[in-house]
Amino acid sequence: MAYEQIDYAVDGAVATITLHRPDKLNAYTAVMGAEITDAIAQANADDAVRAIVLTGAGRGFCAGADISGGAESFGAAGPNFAAPDRPRDGAGFVGALFDSAKPTIAAINGPAVGVGITLTLPCDIRIASDTAKIGFVFARRGLVPEAGSAWFLPQLVGLPQALRWCLSGRVFDAAEALAGGLVSEVLAPDALLPRARAIAQEIADHTAPVSIALTRQMLWRFAGAPLPFDLLAVDGPFAQRLGAGPDVREGVAAFLEKRAPAFPGRIATDMPKGYPWW
Repeated sequence: MAYEQIDYAVDGAVATITLHRPDKLNAYTAVMGAEITDAIAQANADDAVRAIVLTGAGRGFCAGADISGGAESFGAAGPNFAAPDRPRDGAGFVGALFDSAKPTIAAINGPAVGVGITLTLPCDIRIASDTAKIGFVFARRGLVPEAGSAWFLPQLVGLPQALRWCLSGRVFDAAEALAGGLVSEVLAPDALLPRARAIAQEIADHTAPVSIALTRQMLWRFAGAPLPFDLLAVDGPFAQRLGAGPDVREGVAAFLEKRAPAFPGRIATDMPKGYPWW
């Protein structure tokens, strides 16, 4: 797919997806959503890519849905839902991020409101610039939280905080996002992307790709489970299968020899029997 509204670049082990409508503060459209979905699939298919960074071009991350067409922007034929020649594929970018075998890091470099913030919720790590402004503004537009955010947000910050932000619909700063647990770090604007890439590189340098793919799915899919027993039926067999494999032998040897590991396992060919279990 030739991208119109995002940029996709790979530098070493890190793929960077940049929302790229800077003249509109990267306002979201269905075309952008389809392109994000495709780029995540591209990164997942590339064994050289170990982590994905999602950020925005210019001074904004994503100012929310493109409302240049007024209220009609949210209709079934509007730019936020209709993507000519780009059919919706299941859960779209939400499903692509959630099902990703590679860890995802959102570097929120400026305003992120509405879908501009909810599209980051399926990411594994969120960090923000100290210039970021964030808002779950749906009730102030007569809408409801979308992109699965009524599930993701309470998972991340707890129900009381999610209710506080969603019921007020107000815009808040990066310091409040940090205090509320929505982001894990707040940095100066010019330090944000280097920090995101450093986090991604740490994952690439020290962890096994197969282990990471399994771990992020186990955490996301079982975090809200009422009991641990369905998870025990999954993690035990995986621990045994990985324990008898070359990645564990390499991980232990690297630890004992005090060197960086070179894990041989690849997501494309070496996922253990039983994956995916859902």
